[in-house]
Amino acid sequence: MQRQIFTEEHEAFRETVRTFLTKEVLPHYEQWEKDGIVSREAWLAAGRQGLLGLAVPEEYGGGGNTDFRYSAVLAEEFTRAGTPGLALGLHNDIIGPYLTGLGTDEQKRRWLPGFCSGETITAIAMTEPGAGSDLQGIRTTAEDKGDHWLLNGSKTFISNGILADLVVVVAKTTPEGGAKGLSLIVVERGAGGFERGRNLDKIGQKSQDTAELFFNDVRVPKENLLGERDGAFIHLMTNLAQERMGIAVAGIAAAEHLLEITTKYVKEREAFGRPLSKLQHIRFEIAEMATECAVTRTFIDRCIVDHSDGTLDAVHASMAKWWATELQKRAADRCLQLYGGYGYMAEYPVAKAFTDGRIQTIYGGTTEIMKEIIGRSLLA
Repeated sequence: MQRQIFTEEHEAFRETVRTFLTKEVLPHYEQWEKDGIVSREAWLAAGRQGLLGLAVPEEYGGGGNTDFRYSAVLAEEFTRAGTPGLALGLHNDIIGPYLTGLGTDEQKRRWLPGFCSGETITAIAMTEPGAGSDLQGIRTTAEDKGDHWLLNGSKTFISNGILADLVVVVAKTTPEGGAKGLSLIVVERGAGGFERGRNLDKIGQKSQDTAELFFNDVRVPKENLLGERDGAFIHLMTNLAQERMGIAVAGIAAAEHLLEITTKYVKEREAFGRPLSKLQHIRFEIAEMATECAVTRTFIDRCIVDHSDGTLDAVHASMAKWWATELQKRAADRCLQLYGGYGYMAEYPVAKAFTDGRIQTIYGGTTEIMKEIIGRSLLA
């Protein structure tokens, strides 16, 4: 079906993204995977190309465009290229809204120009060794010392953890407050007592640096509180819908791309003296995946438009996230099977998509958490 949510301006932006990927990302991606981290030059190149801070006001060096469809284009093209390691979506769509929506004028002047140029790479530190989706389990503390916060604790599975110059840390500022006693504290590179652990060895997304972070009596200036004291829970809930939409957009784009390359493969690959596509089972597999993708695409595109209009709620964002990512997981498994032994070879895109995409049903809120959010809304 012909998609109808994008204008000529969006498609022109899509060409810009494709050119950027061809010139600045794909020639280097294999080396980044070996290194376990992307180069800072790639971030600077993204800044020069105007791919960072799409929604940041122009006065701070951003694009000044809050239309989420541009972020959707970015997510779709990076997914199709198989290059999740350069985490522009995390930077733009997850951390950006915290800085622009909660930052004071002084904080915006201090942080946003570098955010848009690629000189300041960002991360958000929420997950801990004993606390993932359960915010009440967070143990990292930020103690009010009058003229500064004293931060202690540790975080894990932090994307951009090695490269990050600016880390938004979720910490307890009122220990007895549970999830309602959390605040967002911004820690900058070079702060005394702030240490990075190892670059974690994952099964996929090898070029995306994912790290442990440690905070040992880190003195953080009082002016680095982002948003309201004890307001992190509300702040996080407000911005999670966009995070989940970004993951959902990547999910359906990945499933569609897997279907596309696998359809081509079964037409060319021969077995028993004829192309695989002549076998009824193969045709049924392709037919089922094509139908699932078409139905999911219709829903996701509606959610993209609603989010761009500011009308998408948390429940429908959760529906989009769990459905699209579970479809991506199924498609990766089925397509790899259709490739046979070649699908198990790391050099084939289907194998890389299988391992890179497996995290999609986990980060940003697991499938189980998404179902809980939806179920509570229906049965409250």
